[in-house]
Amino acid sequence: MRIAIRSSARRLVALLGATALATAGLATVATPAQAAVSCQVTYTKAWDNGSGFGANINITNTGDPLTSWSLKWTWSGNQGGIQGWSANYSQSGQNVTATNLSYNGSLATGASTGIGFNATYSGTNTNPSSFSINGVTCGGTNPQPTQSLVVSPTSVSVPEGGTATYAVRLNAQPTSNVTVTTTAGTGDSNLTVSSGATLTFTSSNWNTNQNVTLAAAEDSDSTNGTRPFTVASSGLTSVTVNATEADNDGTTTQSLVVSPTSVSVTEGGTATFGVRLAVAPSANVTVTTTAGTGDSNLTVSAGGSLTFTPSNWSTVQNVTLAAAEDSDSTAGTRPFTVASSGLTSVTVNATEADNDGGPVTPRVDNPYSGAGVYVNPQWRAKAQAEPGGSRIANQPTGVWFDRISALTGNGSPTTGTMGLADHLDQAVAQDAANGSAPMVIQIVVYNLPGRDCAALASNGELGPTELARYKSEYIDVMASILARPAYANLRVVAIIEIDSLPNLVTNVGGRATATPMCDTMLANGGYVQGVGYALNKLGAIPNVYNYIDAAHHGWIGWDDNFGATANMMFSAATASGSTAANVHGFITNTANTSALTEPYVGTITEQLRQTTWIDWNRYNDELTFAQAFRQRLITAGFSSSIGMLIDTSRNGWGSCVQTPCQPTQATRPTAPSTSTDLNTFVNQSRIDRRIHKGNWCNQAGAGLGERPRANPATGIDAYVWIKPPGESDGSSSLIPNDEGKGFDRMCDPTYTGNARNGNSMSGALPNAPVSGHWFSAQFQQLMANAYPPLS
Repeated sequence: MRIAIRSSARRLVALLGATALATAGLATVATPAQAAVSCQVTYTKAWDNGSGFGANINITNTGDPLTSWSLKWTWSGNQGGIQGWSANYSQSGQNVTATNLSYNGSLATGASTGIGFNATYSGTNTNPSSFSINGVTCGGTNPQPTQSLVVSPTSVSVPEGGTATYAVRLNAQPTSNVTVTTTAGTGDSNLTVSSGATLTFTSSNWNTNQNVTLAAAEDSDSTNGTRPFTVASSGLTSVTVNATEADNDGTTTQSLVVSPTSVSVTEGGTATFGVRLAVAPSANVTVTTTAGTGDSNLTVSAGGSLTFTPSNWSTVQNVTLAAAEDSDSTAGTRPFTVASSGLTSVTVNATEADNDGGPVTPRVDNPYSGAGVYVNPQWRAKAQAEPGGSRIANQPTGVWFDRISALTGNGSPTTGTMGLADHLDQAVAQDAANGSAPMVIQIVVYNLPGRDCAALASNGELGPTELARYKSEYIDVMASILARPAYANLRVVAIIEIDSLPNLVTNVGGRATATPMCDTMLANGGYVQGVGYALNKLGAIPNVYNYIDAAHHGWIGWDDNFGATANMMFSAATASGSTAANVHGFITNTANTSALTEPYVGTITEQLRQTTWIDWNRYNDELTFAQAFRQRLITAGFSSSIGMLIDTSRNGWGSCVQTPCQPTQATRPTAPSTSTDLNTFVNQSRIDRRIHKGNWCNQAGAGLGERPRANPATGIDAYVWIKPPGESDGSSSLIPNDEGKGFDRMCDPTYTGNARNGNSMSGALPNAPVSGHWFSAQFQQLMANAYPPLS
């Protein structure tokens, strides 16, 4: 299920007198006999959740040049289970050895390299105090984190007669129990600590939030009093929380809180609204919902009688309305009264969303504008289970359908038992809770015969001649599900066949990058006819928006690929009975790591085109490429209203705290290089830290990019995360499987490359599972390197 993305441009290295590997700064220097070893090692802990952690190690050679190195240290506790990158790791007892890989063993005097790992532990997790290189003890700084209190928020509003909370934890694991107290300062005496005045943090719960609850007593004035509260622990810097009383003039009025008060219910489907109480009751309160005069097809399906207690009064409970199928084309309405004894009732107006001959809502120009986007609950659960993953667990991602069986559900780690209809049902539920905003669900159509002809990691189940099965067993089934009336209110964004059509331009014929399978798929028309058929069938469904995959700038940005690929896409869009009108737009950078912008390299001049990194490409970032390729697609025959999507799930690069990063620039640049050598200027200025633009698999050093959002730039419909962070691009070694996925050497960190990446190292993370399976180390790296950074 994964995407093999690679460059296929002509390598013009001879003009530059340098290789891509040399540009990457990996110069090989012979080690003199009896080399004097001197080194400095800095160890920095990147994260720690109490049972697992990650660390980055920077090695600097301060002695004679080295051709290889072996780093050793000893744990003081029970650390183990290392999964690392940029080195070969082994552990015996508490002793750890990390040896260089083929590309980072040579260290000139003054040169540095970075490695890192994730590991598990129990008990304490003290940083190693000493390191050695080739048997010689190194200097360096390996401090334990400075202990401090983490308090959030530091300003709270407490309603009279109610409470408010703030959370407290420690920033690092303590060596012994830590007691934290909260005391009230001078101010409004109505504001007091209700619970959590004394908290205890241990070596196992130090990073778990514990709450302090503040209470505000009722009074008869109308002044919003304030009071500071000091959170303190012996030896640590205290933190002040400023509390403000939210005054209500001495009265507490009970009422029903209902949202939304207007809902649309699709025929044959359901919609919900939420109910809670305004303040805590003194006894149980029963709330009923009854139907008024109107369309009898609209009824209460669930939640007609709800009970709120003094403990659950503020928890929203849902009322579900249903709309029965009928044969008319009228959108009926019916009011529903939400009531409780002694309280003012609330009316919810429901409208039937008719689908039996009613008018078809035309497609909007940009389906993402003003819309919510579906969050896959299975991906969300995996993200939330990761340390720190809750920060991004509610981001929308694509849902991949990479096999026929995935449409109905199966036991794979990426779709579990949720088929297409299951996800659509979940999207309808999320739409009901989304207020009046429409809901987008992003699905990936990915099962062509002879799939991904130039790679192995994402090969599929259908052979090169099985186009008929693709049509009848895959696309026809998908279309029948998407066309169901229950899903008519959703905006379905269909990403059409990643990595297919560009392969028919760049990896065929007499090119050095050609493969026999790509030649076969060009000759038999399987890709062109398959894509055309998918566009035709899905494009006939009014609420489906088709976006064809358009690779990325490091694949088709060269002159001999650019126009030819646009023309190939138009050919596919007009095949199998389809027309270009079935194409709403295109997507670039899916599962790739090309930087969104390269502000410090700047405009690509003819001089910069001659550098090894840019290599005569017209483009050096995804945004500029996507905007230019959109115009070329319009020239090829597509509508001038087409929009572009850019996948930013892996192109942040952050500060490159994980490795390998290029020795010429170990952190994200903040300004252009001052070098007058063009190769050096580009390498020190570029955001993208890959070894080569042809590298695509589980790239070490990559980070989350821009968060998904609509209308970010001219011609761009949205930044999206179609490739879900945490899903492997391919296994780093051969792993037998029943999913049709092979082992691609571009996913092997020891691989020295091929024509598609200038015979460079692959830059891939080690210990990766089969494509599409969860890869925790990759997920942690993407979060650590996120740019913009995660909060």
